[in-house]
Amino acid sequence: MTALRATYRLQLGPALGFREARELVPYLAELGVSHLYLSPSLQARHGSTHGYDVVDPTRVSDDLGGEDELRALSSAAREAGLGVVLDIVPNHMAATDENPFWRDPLWRAKFFDLDWRTGVHRRFFDVGELAGVRMEDPEVWEVTHAKVIELARDGVVDGVRVDHPDGLANPRRYLERLRESGIERVWVEKILEPGERLRPDWPVEGTTGYEFLNDVTALFVDPAAEEPLTRLYAELTGERRPFAEVADEAKREQAASTFAEEASQLAAKLPFESDLERALASFHVYRTYVEPDAGLVADEDRAAVAEAGLPPELARILLLEERGHDAFVVRFQQTTPPVHAKGVEDTAFYRWNRFVALNEVGGDPGRFSLSVEGFHAANLARPPGGMLATTTHDTKRSGDVRARLAAIAEDPAEWEAIVRARVGGWHDPSEAYLILQTVVGAWPLTAERLELYLEKALREAKVHTTWIDQDHEWEAGAKAWAVGLLADEELGAYAKRLAERAEPIVLATTLLKLTSPGVPDIYQGDELPLLALVDPDNRRPVDWELHRRLLASGEPPPKLDLIRRTLALRARRPGAFAGDYEPVDAGEDVCAFVRGGEVLVATAVRGDLAMFELPPDRWEDVYRTGSIVLVERS
Repeated sequence: MTALRATYRLQLGPALGFREARELVPYLAELGVSHLYLSPSLQARHGSTHGYDVVDPTRVSDDLGGEDELRALSSAAREAGLGVVLDIVPNHMAATDENPFWRDPLWRAKFFDLDWRTGVHRRFFDVGELAGVRMEDPEVWEVTHAKVIELARDGVVDGVRVDHPDGLANPRRYLERLRESGIERVWVEKILEPGERLRPDWPVEGTTGYEFLNDVTALFVDPAAEEPLTRLYAELTGERRPFAEVADEAKREQAASTFAEEASQLAAKLPFESDLERALASFHVYRTYVEPDAGLVADEDRAAVAEAGLPPELARILLLEERGHDAFVVRFQQTTPPVHAKGVEDTAFYRWNRFVALNEVGGDPGRFSLSVEGFHAANLARPPGGMLATTTHDTKRSGDVRARLAAIAEDPAEWEAIVRARVGGWHDPSEAYLILQTVVGAWPLTAERLELYLEKALREAKVHTTWIDQDHEWEAGAKAWAVGLLADEELGAYAKRLAERAEPIVLATTLLKLTSPGVPDIYQGDELPLLALVDPDNRRPVDWELHRRLLASGEPPPKLDLIRRTLALRARRPGAFAGDYEPVDAGEDVCAFVRGGEVLVATAVRGDLAMFELPPDRWEDVYRTGSIVLVERS
């Protein structure tokens, strides 16, 4: 297998199939990554733009070019020294007649989680067209994984990324079966809440990197701005509650509305009455991992149940202290993740807008910043094979947008003046505040992109309009006001100043991703400025010809040049990045460390590196600006 150095995420779809991806191999090899990281590539619904609506996991997608083209892509990658990582979707398939397993009544009963009392199937979050798969059934597992295992055994793929493992009945056993089948490299799209750790008995390389994403963003947010920005938000909107309180309220709303049927199904499995809607919304992590068939309850599970404050009789069942309710325990654990995700990430993140740079998947917007010491501690705890991300296909905002928003904290008074002069232009000041942050963070953007984002953001917030009960008049008014801001010259000038202040942050966060413990993951197009909002905005086509031309030029732009140079350093000094991570004490405003005794990294968290001195020894520059330093030992 190809040694891991860095992955490069490609979003396959109608405009980027296997053949088009093969044409990118020379560019990606020259960039210096070690693996192509492909979005789901098994047969999805015809015309799918993302591949997560699988209809037949036994064959490679014809829409993307078919299996021969995937194998040709893999061969071209291997010839260039690259491997392939494949995103797979075990939790659900599309509930459509395109799907032979759904179309046939007997197969449907075998393969899918069906509630025979109501006829309602387990959904993927709140998407009824995506039905949960009974992956705990050995025969279902074998049928749905035969093609992936074949591709791995033939060397077509080096490893897999597992989508939404929390939906599975037994994630640990599922992952063990992947390892037993010969798939040695596995990453999980596991969203860890702050303070939560990946289960040590899961046989995986690590997660897809949201913990790093949130830590590195918070590192560059000036803590001195917390008081003035919190005060400004409260004065403008009247919202004085902490984020946790808003999130709890949103989770309860989701449990009582979107997931009321799931709560009802669970209630039918209990011998006593219990407020299951409240219970489902009470967890501060996505789920517990109790295994009724093996009688396994971890300390983390007991702590999560205790923190949830459940009624004693319900807690005893969930912790297997009262047996005979195995089906309830399994389904309860599969249901808390969608309640949590839809309540927090897809509702509260759009309602509580104090500082939206922090409203990111797996993050806690209530944590305003992270100290250098805290960042070092987090890096020391990261698994060496886990991914490190700054932008993904699921992020609410790209890393470059978050960097611009982080730069607001450098001068909160200037931001306050900008906001106070404009926020009264729309009826809801919280929505207006979100819009203003969006406009300056993603500037320049088209009216079409802004309108599409706002339609999603306002409906996700579920305050004045929702996906189900749409208020088109309200949405049109918000869109019109927001689009009008694009012609505001003073706001545009501020956005340009913000972009300039953010440039050192962009380079610093990129450098830290490329050098911290783990495997850096580059999202498609993120070698150049990438000002993307939530999907589908972050899945727009990439100008590959521009990327090729700039990489081949003698002087590529700064971020692209930094990535190329740092990945080349990782290639020639693999031992350094497999070695120790040693923090260097350079004060509270500089993040510096040494990798394996051979490579030194320093980034200015605030200010510059004018006063930073290299440790005594002979060092050669790899990349240096006034705010970042990357050197290797002579």
